[in-house]
Amino acid sequence: MNIEPERLRSVVRAICRQTGSDDREADLVAHHLVLANLSGHDSHGAGMIPAYMTSLQGGGLQVNQHVSVDSDSGPILSLNGNAGYGQVIGDEAMARGIARVAEQGVAVVALKNSHHLGRIGSWGEQCAVAGMVSIHYVNAPAYRPIVAPFGGSDARYSTNPYCTAVPATDSNPAMIFDMATSNIAMGKVRVAHNKGVDVPPGSLIDADGNETNDPGVMYRDPRGALRSVGNHKGYGLALVCELLAGALTNGGGQLPERPTGPIIVNNMLSVILDPKAIGEVGFFLQEIDKITEYVTASPPAPGVDEVMVPGDPERKMRAERQANGIPIDDQSWRQIVDAAGQVGLASAEIDQIIAA
Repeated sequence: MNIEPERLRSVVRAICRQTGSDDREADLVAHHLVLANLSGHDSHGAGMIPAYMTSLQGGGLQVNQHVSVDSDSGPILSLNGNAGYGQVIGDEAMARGIARVAEQGVAVVALKNSHHLGRIGSWGEQCAVAGMVSIHYVNAPAYRPIVAPFGGSDARYSTNPYCTAVPATDSNPAMIFDMATSNIAMGKVRVAHNKGVDVPPGSLIDADGNETNDPGVMYRDPRGALRSVGNHKGYGLALVCELLAGALTNGGGQLPERPTGPIIVNNMLSVILDPKAIGEVGFFLQEIDKITEYVTASPPAPGVDEVMVPGDPERKMRAERQANGIPIDDQSWRQIVDAAGQVGLASAEIDQIIAA
């Protein structure tokens, strides 16, 4: 089925309000989840609602929470997300960081104990809109590890995202490089499993350490594991994320202790920079344009329409899905409706929202 974006936002808002979220929280969760869908990252979109509701009912997710300050040392802010919705906590943490950059020229934001922060590119975009460069390291302590170390045969840590964002110029939009350190995000395995299709080659191993394209290995025991992107390179970056986002923030991590129960915890270390505090901002922006023009002028390889830069695929997908609706497979939709029912929102009410 294809769903008009605002109607999907309305469904997410209704589910959040049903569980006690105030209007601002419901709006932020709906905005960011559907923005992920619009951007082509269904792994981080409305399909996360069932996991969120499970976490909420298990006590892992707390509604109407806000960031609190553990310590404030000039350009360094240590924040606690208090297990609140990451779509709220991430927004508030970046807002505090951006405000501090305006005073100091740089801010290091150490955020711990947030619920799932969603698509990390959203927080890079928030900084880029403010004219800032930002770098984000994230770890994701979970009760079940899902990614195998390079050369290993079982899961030891999570997908540990990394993101760098560069602001827009007069000629080019912001460059948002946002990636899981696994070959694909776990949410993409979920989407493939729900659709009954294979994952791309090189994405998974089974419980014996053998490569497989079957997403089902992540949903039956003994479980398989995701593989690192770029083999040893992605593995190394994943460990850096674990150390900086988990250990340095004092948020804890996957290695080797981890939470118990169906909870999604994120810790994030963000470095936010004002280009004006470093050098001539005009030179920086000109160089962005020159470099972008140079790399995208490369003749496309056979079968490729054009050379793009990070952020371009998401912008193209947003335009397409804003015009044509967001596709959601039947199984994923059933899971969303079932999750709504578990918190007291009847499927008939969901139908009314979609039909409105």
